[in-house]
Amino acid sequence: MRNQLKYLSESKSGSIKSLVFILVQLLLFWVGSFAQPPANVVVLQGRITQNLTLTADKQYLLKGFVTVERGATLTIEPGTIIYGDKETKGSLIIKRGGKIYANGTKDRPIVFTSAQPVGRRAAGDWGGVLILGEAPINVPGGTAVVEGGLGDDGIYGGNNPDDSSGVFRYVRIEFPGVPYTPDNEINGLTLGGVGRKTLIEYVQVSYSGDDAFEWFGGNVNARYLVAYRTLDDDFDTDFGWSGKVQFALAIRDPNIADVSGSNGFEADNDGTGTTNQPRTSGVFSNITLIGPMPDTTFTGYNPNYRRGAHLRRSTRLNIYNSVFIGWPVGIYLDGSNVVNDAQNDTLQIRNVVLAGIKFANQVQTNVSGFNARNWFLNPQYNNKIYSTANELKLVDPFNLTNPAPIPLPNSPLIGIADFTNPRLRDLTPVNWVGAFGPDSTQRWDLGWTNYDPQNTDYSRLVKVYERISENPTKFELKQNYPNPFNPETVIEFDLPKSSNVKLVVYNSLGQVVDKLVDEYLLSGSYRVKFNGGNLPSGIYFYKLTADGYSAVKKMVLIK
Repeated sequence: MRNQLKYLSESKSGSIKSLVFILVQLLLFWVGSFAQPPANVVVLQGRITQNLTLTADKQYLLKGFVTVERGATLTIEPGTIIYGDKETKGSLIIKRGGKIYANGTKDRPIVFTSAQPVGRRAAGDWGGVLILGEAPINVPGGTAVVEGGLGDDGIYGGNNPDDSSGVFRYVRIEFPGVPYTPDNEINGLTLGGVGRKTLIEYVQVSYSGDDAFEWFGGNVNARYLVAYRTLDDDFDTDFGWSGKVQFALAIRDPNIADVSGSNGFEADNDGTGTTNQPRTSGVFSNITLIGPMPDTTFTGYNPNYRRGAHLRRSTRLNIYNSVFIGWPVGIYLDGSNVVNDAQNDTLQIRNVVLAGIKFANQVQTNVSGFNARNWFLNPQYNNKIYSTANELKLVDPFNLTNPAPIPLPNSPLIGIADFTNPRLRDLTPVNWVGAFGPDSTQRWDLGWTNYDPQNTDYSRLVKVYERISENPTKFELKQNYPNPFNPETVIEFDLPKSSNVKLVVYNSLGQVVDKLVDEYLLSGSYRVKFNGGNLPSGIYFYKLTADGYSAVKKMVLIK
């Protein structure tokens, strides 16, 4: 670099132009590396003290710690996109006494994601989502401050097991998980002291820079979870969590693991292994953990991978009807308290299948005189070990971009599940082990998950319509109002039947200038917003197509 600058300083003809060119290129690179979210983004920061609704016709940016305070409710419409700011570690915190109603749908999930441009997103681009409640935890005094550097805004715990923090349903959380300080990280979804009347289901955490899901006490239940390409642990439980999780999938990238050691499950009673009450005694059933190794001879995986389940520090976690595939070690029972609970049947592992585990001793312990593998294979527990993943006869479990850990009709995972254990009360009885059954209708992850968030352009995914009534009698496209308009107008249409719908805007040359709707809609009357702020004055046409019908109307933009 010194020689290049010396040359530039000595050159007379064209030297200034060359220097300017280099500086401009450096500036363009710097600007491109810190791309901003779309222009219509609304910044959220500070404290939310009154009820607030985030609508899907806008997009949002979390800057710093955004807190929902006691007595306030944050409602998020289906299809809403929310970015996390990288510089300020943008995070959303639902504090004790606050509520969130993020009730997405299969067709229109709510998405929390990175504000970085397509192709440049990475784990830890922003903080994450933290829900804090007033259900019991096992910390002396009944309350604690959650990890992540939140201070008093991170207090969780209480004495109300029926506490409700709201609804968190059909939600994706992408590229979160940032260390505030060493061993003090924000996870993808953090649940601190969350009570059992909170509804959590259909949640995917992708590329988390720490754990995907972590429960700090409480007794909240959850269903239909996906942990995708996590850096650290997929499911982490601490401080007396005693809820139930059924149907969950974890998929690991062989190249991505944490220096602390990455596991599918990591379970503690608390950070120092006390036997404080309530004990961490949650239940997991129908879990599929896809590890980093498609076969036991594969060596191209990150050496920081550890175990499918690391049960330690006096935990009493229970795992049923689940399958661990492609891990260095299947299960590790760590410490005398864990081993004692395993022997006295307080900690249970039942109907669990290990397959393609690298080390011959697939179930291990650090307690001398206890044979963990023999304990696991006790015939009364109905656990099984297969040498290879292929023996499970799954469709395509190690495909990272189009995963299909689905059992074929002749898979040994079918017909061996058991729900007679009283600890599985209130769960859905199925006859298969793992997250999915052999029928395509049991593929609960399809339609709302995203297995390629790196290349998804969310800047275009802004809802511009709303359903305003039901059951119209005929197909009709109405004249926009106002007309002429500048720069915004509203288009309404009626659908007597549910169908695939397209609403497209053309200019006078027949060129498409905007696609307002292109998806399956239920029957009903709809109102659509169209903004022509980036278009020149002129005549435009909008065409509605649905269920074999089509209609065209003219509108005029005058600026």
